[in-house]
Amino acid sequence: MPKEQSAGAVIFRMENKEPYFLLLHYPTEPRVKKEYWDFPKGHLEKGETAKQAATREIGEETGLTEITYSPGFEENIHYYFRVEGNTISKTVVFFLAKTKKKEVQISFEHKGFIWLPFLQAIEKLKFANARRILRAAQHYIKDEVKQ
Repeated sequence: MPKEQSAGAVIFRMENKEPYFLLLHYPTEPRVKKEYWDFPKGHLEKGETAKQAATREIGEETGLTEITYSPGFEENIHYYFRVEGNTISKTVVFFLAKTKKKEVQISFEHKGFIWLPFLQAIEKLKFANARRILRAAQHYIKDEVKQ
C-alpha cells in the first residue's frame, strides 16, 4: 500500500490574551468532494524533516515566516484515502506555531483564510482529526499561560 507523509502546524496569535487560530479554506479536489477549513500542511520533500516541511509549507501557503514553535507539541493523525482505485495510507504530523503577524498571503491552493478563537475554530473544522489536534493545541496554550 502506498504511503504519504505530510507535516503542518496549528498557527496561533494572541489577541486580548486569547489565542486566535489560523484556518485555511481548501477548495474541492479529487480526494475531497466538498471544500473545507483546515490547518496549513503539505508533503515532505526528499531529505526534509517534518519540522522543515511544516516551516516551508507555512511560508508557501500563508506567507508567514516569523513563527515560533512550541516545544514538545507534536501531534499525529493517520487516515486512508483513495486515488484512482488505490488506497493510500497517510500520516500528518502537526506542530504548534505562534506568530505576531495578522496579515496572511494565501497561496493559489486555497480560497481564503480566517483567524478564529477556539470555540469558533472548532466549529469550522470539518474533520474530527483536525478538531482533536485543535483541542490539544488549546490545552497546551492554556497550560503555558498558567505557568
